[in-house]
Amino acid sequence: MTESKMLVNENLTVEEAVAELRRLIKGFQISQAIHAAAVLRVADQITDTPRSCDEIATAVGVQSFPLYRLLRALAALGVFREHDGRRFSLTTMGKCLRFDSEQQVGPFAVFMGQEHYQQAWCRLLHSVRTGDTAFVTAHGMSNWQYRKTHPEQNAIYNAAMTGNSHLVNGAILRVCNFNAYIRIADIGGGQGSLLAEIMIACPKVRGILFDQPHVVLGADLIMAEAGVRDRCEIIPGDIFESIPPGCDAYVMKYVLHDWSDIDALRILGICRRDMPATAKLLLIEQFLGPPNQDPIGKLGDLNMLVVTGGQERTREEFEALLEKGGFRVTEVIETETPLYVMVAERGEI
Repeated sequence: MTESKMLVNENLTVEEAVAELRRLIKGFQISQAIHAAAVLRVADQITDTPRSCDEIATAVGVQSFPLYRLLRALAALGVFREHDGRRFSLTTMGKCLRFDSEQQVGPFAVFMGQEHYQQAWCRLLHSVRTGDTAFVTAHGMSNWQYRKTHPEQNAIYNAAMTGNSHLVNGAILRVCNFNAYIRIADIGGGQGSLLAEIMIACPKVRGILFDQPHVVLGADLIMAEAGVRDRCEIIPGDIFESIPPGCDAYVMKYVLHDWSDIDALRILGICRRDMPATAKLLLIEQFLGPPNQDPIGKLGDLNMLVVTGGQERTREEFEALLEKGGFRVTEVIETETPLYVMVAERGEI
């Protein structure tokens, strides 16, 4: 059973329930420990062969004993493996934390532990009480504005999102026939990792990457490294004003979940206005699971409440939103990941 579909264990004894609840309460400590290891890139200094903590500490530029305390805690959690003589080697989880890993979880760990992000989550209670976006309360601006005015945080976020995309892009490509399209626009496509992989797999496809100016700054290099720069047009813009015309497919991955229903309908209205009448809209999102399941998805929904003001949705809620926005869902494609691809075309309003 995948983590997104885990069922609640309702058969715990009182003692087991107390222990589990205490473990959950302390979850932030685990997150921060992994964050610290990722920022230091500790995993990059460890291999399958045990290495001393002194050597690792020298390599990452920190004191040995405090690092040992961090590593032994993470080893107890299975991130690393501790050996005698304060030596450590990699586990499967530790390998995923390396920055040269194909899994690229390290950048996400760096982002999740950032102080400005945690400051927003410390105000979850405020969001529950008021419905306000906690990030705005904490920083006086939206998360989009914050990253625009803090380039170093924007770079950390972009690296995390690119890493996350690499984890799911292959699964999307395995179930979607992108060869059926000639010109594909990735709306809100970040730095273009998904679009690049689509064009690598589909040599005849031409692409347009569309996102905010500060987001697409690094896209040119990504497209060039993928060998598809000559087929990709990078267009900075605002999704609430317009999208590029003239494509036969418009992809939006993890876009609508960032927005409330009101704002999502504004985005769909822009899409319906600017898309050719025969074009397809491919929404790639995850669906919230049924009651007592899908803790990852539902915690992600809380993240939308805290950080973006958006929300995760069930399949039925997405389909109703699309219908209200003037689109008709023609196909829903399941992937190996929690993501689904909703293929839609223009309908009646």
